[in-house]
Amino acid sequence: MELSETGKRYTGGCLCGQVRYEAEGEPLYAGLCYCTDCQKASGSAFIPFMGFASSAVRFNGRTLQYTTKATNGGDAVRNFCPVCGSLVFGGVLGKDSSFTIYAGTLDDPSSFHPTAAIFARSRPAWAVIPPRLTIYDAMPPE
Repeated sequence: MELSETGKRYTGGCLCGQVRYEAEGEPLYAGLCYCTDCQKASGSAFIPFMGFASSAVRFNGRTLQYTTKATNGGDAVRNFCPVCGSLVFGGVLGKDSSFTIYAGTLDDPSSFHPTAAIFARSRPAWAVIPPRLTIYDAMPPE
């Protein structure tokens, strides 16, 4: 896929650089997920995420996947680098219509602007939700 030279572009990748991505345009959504699966997967209180249509993202490098059952009954697939172990994105290449990029992997973290906090009911008491975010106790309605 050829990304155009116009519009917003996000780039990033894993800690060691073996997995890289480029995303074009504004994200479909951006937020912080406080679900217990994201807590366990990240070793933190939440995962910052950005969603993009599959047509807007290009990935380079081999990943390993870990699949769990999502709250909606479907599969939650997390892709991580087989070398350094960094979580990079969610979704299945060639199958899903959108991907979730983990914002901690952005080359320019200042380009991440979350608008929502999801699964806030699972948030540890010590984890602060930033001001001005729309807060959902679970997954927001689509």
